[in-house]
Amino acid sequence: MPTATTTTAVAAEAARRRTFAVISHPDAGKSTITEALALHAHVIGEAGAVHGKAGRRGVVSDWMAMEQQRGISITSAVLQFAYRDLIINLLDTPGHADFSEDTYRVLTAVDCAVMLLDAAKGLEPQTLKLFEVCRARQIPVITFINKWDRPGQEPLALLDEIEQRIKLRPTPITWPVGIAGEFHGVIDRRAGEMTAFHRTPGGATAAVEEQLDPHQAAQRYGEDWRRAVEELDLLALTGADHDQAAFTAAVATPVLFGAAVANFGVRQLLDVLATHAPAPQARPDAEGQPRSVDAPFAGFVFKIQANMNKAHRDQVAFVRVCSGRFTRGMTAIHAGTGRPFATKYAQQMFGADRETIDEAYPGDVVGLVNATALGIGDTLYDGRAVAFPPLPSFVPEHFAVLRAADTSTYKRFKRGVEQLDAEGVVQVLRNDRRGEQAPVLAAVGPMQFEVAMARLDAEFGVTTGLEHLPYELARRTDRASEERLRGVAGAEVFTRVRDGALLALFTNGWRLRAIGDSSPGLTLDPLPAAG
Repeated sequence: MPTATTTTAVAAEAARRRTFAVISHPDAGKSTITEALALHAHVIGEAGAVHGKAGRRGVVSDWMAMEQQRGISITSAVLQFAYRDLIINLLDTPGHADFSEDTYRVLTAVDCAVMLLDAAKGLEPQTLKLFEVCRARQIPVITFINKWDRPGQEPLALLDEIEQRIKLRPTPITWPVGIAGEFHGVIDRRAGEMTAFHRTPGGATAAVEEQLDPHQAAQRYGEDWRRAVEELDLLALTGADHDQAAFTAAVATPVLFGAAVANFGVRQLLDVLATHAPAPQARPDAEGQPRSVDAPFAGFVFKIQANMNKAHRDQVAFVRVCSGRFTRGMTAIHAGTGRPFATKYAQQMFGADRETIDEAYPGDVVGLVNATALGIGDTLYDGRAVAFPPLPSFVPEHFAVLRAADTSTYKRFKRGVEQLDAEGVVQVLRNDRRGEQAPVLAAVGPMQFEVAMARLDAEFGVTTGLEHLPYELARRTDRASEERLRGVAGAEVFTRVRDGALLALFTNGWRLRAIGDSSPGLTLDPLPAAG
């Protein structure tokens, strides 16, 4: 039974945590800002090869070969590091729409999000979709307007777009001196002083910062300084000042300006995260009852990943600690089975790197190695029983048959497909008609198929071929309806491996309606959407 001293210590440790995700449209600079934050926290000495510079190390959060080849994030990554007297848990997310399901799962595990906008493009479609997930979950959002060192929109126009399109009240904390493409530095609205930035060679190390008072800034930057001051006067008249209560209620967003690739404005973002981002709070369970951070240990699995490091060909379950103190070796209860679960191999993650961890607190992410009994969404707990809400799957829209090119590799093929299904890389469907050797992959976007095939090749030594199927829609059905749909043109029924659900696939909406009209009484329920 936890003592008063123990619960006080847990609450104090939880208050030191800041757990957040970075979300954006592809190419807005998400992995770059992730690495720049780690650089400014002094946990890496040099930024990765985000500019295509020869001989530079890869982005620490993009550890997968396909990510490094294409320069995009395909899977989420966790970086934990210390800053000031705080513990930062930074979750990098895929930006591409095809990997929205992975990003959604990450957003269930954070207390805040940094929304990254391209100064030239503003709010883009994938950013809007991810923001809607944040809104649904009432996740506070900090906005970082990136790439101010390149030509872009007017700053006031970007603020207006945020307010009009996503109904968040922007409250700038820093303001740029110099138009987009002629970036000199930022004004800290709270102190009234300017920080001038000076680029280091290639942006590999933290930018040199110079503090200027208003007189010095006016002398050096003349018209650019005066324009910035006039814009700040307009903001003051509209009351666009930081309001912590409005921010934590997810109705206002602090805004900062910078250029991640040059490490401009990154320290200011890190300081705002440290000062204003919320610490872990009581988290509602599946019944809607909050479990306080000082309750006994509880956490849930939001990600499973295998083969992150060639030296560790193993599977890692990522557990967000929601309450209590986790200690390595403790025996927790698996909420789904009611059985004890040993936590002997527990690790702290930093991209693909890892090290053994002895304890963790609310907000932390623990990597449980070879925890093959765990699935995405599973809850572990100690003390009073609890189960956190399940993580629904996204509705698939693309379907394809996967086959091993060489039948002699079937055992490895089967093992690889099972691994990809457990991780949620794709959904795996089967039926008697196609057999065990020809599983059907279901995905949100076609790039998931590419990832699955590349990983089967790289990690299991299996070359595969793909045959795209004509289906576009999936509906949940039952055994009676399965029998009635057998042999019907434009429809096929599968069992989803991960949960045993029966899914009826249809070539298009017209065919779905026609079949429903000609065979009344069929069970064809829309799949629950994540959100």
